Amino acid sequence: MADAITPRQNDYSQWYLDVVRHAKLADYSPVRGCMIIRPTGYALWENMQRALDDMFKATGHENVYFPLFIPQSFMAREAEHVEGFAKECAVITHSRLKLDPELGLIADPDSKLDENLVVRPTSETIMWDTYAKWIQSWRDLPLKYNQWANVVRWEMRTRLFLRTMEFLWQEGHTAHATRDEAVAETLQMLNVYATFAEEWMAMPVIKGVKSASERFAGAVDTYCIEALMQDGKALQAGTSHFLGQNFAKAFDCQFQNRDNELEYVWATSWGVSTRLIGALIMVHSDDQGLVLPPRLAPTQVVLIPIHRSEEDRKAVVEEAQAIREELQAAGIRIRIDDREGYRPGWKFNEYEVQGVPIRLALGPRDVSNGTVELARRDTREKSSASREGLAEHIVTLLDAIQSGLYDRALAYREANTRVVDDYDTFKRVLDEEGGFIRMHWDGTPETEARIKEETKATVRCIPVEGTWPDDEVPGVDPVSGAPSERRVLFARAY
Repeated sequence: MADAITPRQNDYSQWYLDVVRHAKLADYSPVRGCMIIRPTGYALWENMQRALDDMFKATGHENVYFPLFIPQSFMAREAEHVEGFAKECAVITHSRLKLDPELGLIADPDSKLDENLVVRPTSETIMWDTYAKWIQSWRDLPLKYNQWANVVRWEMRTRLFLRTMEFLWQEGHTAHATRDEAVAETLQMLNVYATFAEEWMAMPVIKGVKSASERFAGAVDTYCIEALMQDGKALQAGTSHFLGQNFAKAFDCQFQNRDNELEYVWATSWGVSTRLIGALIMVHSDDQGLVLPPRLAPTQVVLIPIHRSEEDRKAVVEEAQAIREELQAAGIRIRIDDREGYRPGWKFNEYEVQGVPIRLALGPRDVSNGTVELARRDTREKSSASREGLAEHIVTLLDAIQSGLYDRALAYREANTRVVDDYDTFKRVLDEEGGFIRMHWDGTPETEARIKEETKATVRCIPVEGTWPDDEVPGVDPVSGAPSERRVLFARAY
C-alpha cells in the first residue's frame, strides 16, 4: 500500500477513514458530503440487502418504489415530522437551466416550479398520501410494504458510510387496522434487525425504546438496536417506529372497520442504511485493515497460486481450479487471483487489508504433498490444510470465524458496560474509558438535556424488558436526586 493505516489508539477517526480507503470500500465524491461506493463496498451492501430482503419477505412484506421527489406541502402536513426534518431537506425550485450571456449557466427564471419539491429525506408523507387512496376498508389491510432507495439529508458534518448527505437504505412503511397489530409489527421488525445484526454481522446489539427527545419525528415510540464500537462509542444501527395514527390523520387515511365505522389507520415505519457498513468496520476491523464476517464477505476465500516456471504454473493452476470448483459446490464464495505483475506478498497484504476471511496459497510443493497453506484473517493464524476434505474444513472454519467474531465483540461490550450510581463516576468513566453506562434516570427531558450538555452522553435507549433484570428496579437519579423507575443505557455516540 502507498501508506500505512493509522493505528486505532493513535487516531481512531483517521484509522476508520484509512480502513475505508485502503479496503476500497468508498471514496469521496466531487459533491461535498456525498460518497462514491466502490465495487467491494457495494458488493458488501448487496449481501446485506439480499439477506435483509429475504427476512422481510419471510415476514410477509413486499417491495415497492415511490418517487424521489416529494411536494413541499406534504412535509408540512405532520407538524412534528416537518420540524424534525426541515433543516435537512434539499429543495428543488426550478426545472431547467439556461445559458445566460453574462452570468453563465443559471436556473432558468421561467422554469420556477409552481410548488417546490423536496428530495426524499424519508417517505412517510408521499406514501401516506397514496395509502389514503388505496385503503378504503378493513379488507385492504394490512399493507406491509418496503422500498430500497436512496435518500438525501443535508448534513453539515459527514463521514463515509456513517453520515453522508446521500445514502442508501431500506424503509418499511406498514398500515394496520388496530393499534395492537401495529405495535406487534414494530417489535417484529426490531427483532428482525437484531437477528440480522447478530447472526449476519456478528455484531451484538441492545434492543430498546428511545427517549422522547431521541424519538423519530412524528413517531409515538421509536425502538432501536444499539451497538458498541471499539472506541467505546455507541452507534444506532437500526430503528423501528410505531407511528400511531399521526400520519393517517395528517393525510386523512381512514378505513371502514368490521363494524362499518370509519377510523384512522395505524402505522409503522422502520429502516436501516449503509451506516451498517460503518458499524461493521468499527466493530471488527483492526490495525491491518478490514475484518469481515464470512456470512457477508463478498469473497469468503481467496486462493493465490504461486509458481515460477511455466511447468509449475500449469500444475498449480489446474489444482487451483479444481479447488475452486469443489469449494463453489459447497456454497463458498471463492476467488482465484493469478494476476501477473503482482508478487504473492503484495497479494497477501491486499486481501488482508480487504478483510477476506480465509486466504489460501498453493505452490508446486503443496500440489505434490496434497496440502494448501491457509491463513485466517480474524486471528492471522497460518496452518497447513489437507487437500482431502478441504471444502468441509473451510465450511467449518468459516462458521468458527463467524461465531468467533461475535464472541469477541460481545466480550468487548460486556467488559465495557458498567453500572454507575453516582454522577461523578459517570463523568469519569465517560472521559477515561467510554462504553455503555447503565444508570438511573428520572425520565425528565430536563435531566436528559443537562447530562447531554455537560457530558455529550445521551440516553441511547431504555432496554427492553429482561435485558438486565437488575436495572428494572426503582432507584434514585444521581443527577437530579429524583425517583427513577429504572436504569437506562447511556453512552457517547456517533
